[in-house]
Amino acid sequence: MRRGTRRAHREAGRIECDENEHGCVFEGTFRATLLGRIGPILFLVPQEGMFSLTLLETIREPSQLHEMTPQQLEALAAELREKMIRTVQKTGGHLASSLGAVEITLALHRVMDSPRDRIVWDTGHQAYAHKLLTNRWDRFDTLRQVGGIGGFPRRSESAHDVFDGGHAGTGVSIGVGLAAARDMKPGADPARRQRIAVCVGDAAIGSGLTMEALNHLGHTKQSLLIVLNDNEMSISPSVGGLSTRLNKMRLSRAYQETKSATQRTLPRIPVVGQPAFELLGWAKEGFKRSWAKVGFFEDIGITYIGVLDGHDRGELEEAFEAAFRLRVPVLVHVKTTKGKGYAPAEEDSMSFHGASLPPIDLCLIDPTEEPLPPEGKPKRKPKTYTQTFVEELVRLGTTDQRITAVTAGMPTGTGLSRFAEHFPARFLDVGIAEQHAVTMAAGLALAGMRPVVALYSTFGQRAYDGLVHDVCQNELPVLLGLDRSGLVGEDGTSHQGMFMLPAMRSLPNLAIGAPKDEQELRDLVVTAFEHDGPMALLYPRDAGEDLPDRIGTALQLGKGEVVRLGDDILLIGFGPIVQRLLAVAIELEADGLGATVINARWAKPLDEALIGEHAAGKRLIVTAEESAIMGGFGDGVLDALNRADIHVPVHKVALADGFVHHGAVDDLRRQQRIDAPGILAQVREALGASRGAPSDSRSNIPAA
Repeated sequence: MRRGTRRAHREAGRIECDENEHGCVFEGTFRATLLGRIGPILFLVPQEGMFSLTLLETIREPSQLHEMTPQQLEALAAELREKMIRTVQKTGGHLASSLGAVEITLALHRVMDSPRDRIVWDTGHQAYAHKLLTNRWDRFDTLRQVGGIGGFPRRSESAHDVFDGGHAGTGVSIGVGLAAARDMKPGADPARRQRIAVCVGDAAIGSGLTMEALNHLGHTKQSLLIVLNDNEMSISPSVGGLSTRLNKMRLSRAYQETKSATQRTLPRIPVVGQPAFELLGWAKEGFKRSWAKVGFFEDIGITYIGVLDGHDRGELEEAFEAAFRLRVPVLVHVKTTKGKGYAPAEEDSMSFHGASLPPIDLCLIDPTEEPLPPEGKPKRKPKTYTQTFVEELVRLGTTDQRITAVTAGMPTGTGLSRFAEHFPARFLDVGIAEQHAVTMAAGLALAGMRPVVALYSTFGQRAYDGLVHDVCQNELPVLLGLDRSGLVGEDGTSHQGMFMLPAMRSLPNLAIGAPKDEQELRDLVVTAFEHDGPMALLYPRDAGEDLPDRIGTALQLGKGEVVRLGDDILLIGFGPIVQRLLAVAIELEADGLGATVINARWAKPLDEALIGEHAAGKRLIVTAEESAIMGGFGDGVLDALNRADIHVPVHKVALADGFVHHGAVDDLRRQQRIDAPGILAQVREALGASRGAPSDSRSNIPAA
């Protein structure tokens, strides 16, 4: 037993294992007594027949759940929550949402046979229990680390992962596509009996893509289970015995058969039949709308069941099984508690939703363990670029009543919640609908406002058509703040902010800027409101350089600056990577090489005159950006040099072609060789020096 305690069943139970980690086949029983209760989690002390394996550690395939007793399943749910809490305490992760989805996960795997049946996790941040039940519990402590388990479903990890997700609102469309493919198979094909389920959150259900998928599904009537995990009461729940009874009736075969028979026969009765049928339909619809609030889904052709207790596994299993029997699209609406099983996460689900968590006191998990040792008073952290962006926005909004802030379901992450505190009437959160956010901002601009749309860079991809067609084509003064530009780390391939710069460079009328530090970000925000056209500002999630606060001042559009002079090499950076170039220039000076460093500020319009002036006669030109290498800032510099007929070797430092996986940002920068030692090594290699040496073999500079 690890640490002398182990979570156990509330009642005497039985564990049967094929073999333990030493290859020994065994089985046995044990009895446990209650030691204590902290929040909703029970802690039990084994008294006899203690085992080295928990229930979770015996599961290699989710099909094993089919044979478990209710008592075992209850104990397993507690073990799943404990494993998540212990792991996320060390690695960070989407804790609250996954804790709330444990019973949903168990119920789905109990009524389905994955991977033959398909479970799609919309967004994927609810899928930790799914990962643990699909033979990844022994690697779960590598969650979100380089080379470890991903924070979202990944097909490369398991056949049970259907789709590499990460962006909310995609799941129902994926499910509809899977259902369409299933129904295209020959009638005798066993694959026609495949069950497909999509688990979607209450925020994602309102996204534009989900609405389009639901509309299509209501037309095609394909058999598909949609589990709406409502943990924020975005959709008002039905309560009381009448609603529960209605759900049981509507799920029963008797009800469905009676409903079909009534629809066939009642209108045929002479004189009174049709009026009676219409009256019955009117009464039924009125009852449904008044008590069950199901009108929207029913109106588009999707059977609605809800609201169920999302932590009552037995009730969920019954509903899911019955829904599949109907062989029509069914939405089961369940109410869950975000952070279920861990009191701090239940009380503050927002803080415990995302990747950055405060340390979790392990005494709240296992009373036999010592608390984490105090680390002394935490050091003051520099402001992030996000904080600086919003501070300047608030300052300007105080005097300019036209400034309006818009976001798409991310007011806290983008920092706009602070703007909302100061100017609630000029703050708009449209939910997970990025394209609508940008197009609505175009409407605001047409009416004389100065809208700011703040999105994570990865979600800005979803708004691209609105940026092209609505903002840039109409040359409207919309400021697009792309937070989390560059590497964001542990959320992995779906969230790295590396593609927007190449995507935007071709857009007419759009100015694109990035600051070298937080002071310059203030300047760029001021510049945006003095510019009578669209602008995109790219800034990372990082902390700034801890520079003193100051009021921003307008900069000249398309004008860069020289921050260091040297005769041999030209280093040109876009964004905070300029700081790394300065460190590289200092190291090159020790090699006897003088380097000029240019802070480009603008990817468009590019300061071609400044670059041309300092490029001529250099041995090497190096461009640097934390963005995809193809079509990015470096390619813009190459084009400018060609136009100026300057022929000097150019080396592009950027993110390699391909997706960047999960891991700490510093680790990923080192892996991609865009940290300072990696850039230095690339420069030396491009100059023909130190070939084959490790990336930091001759460097004394820090990686940051």
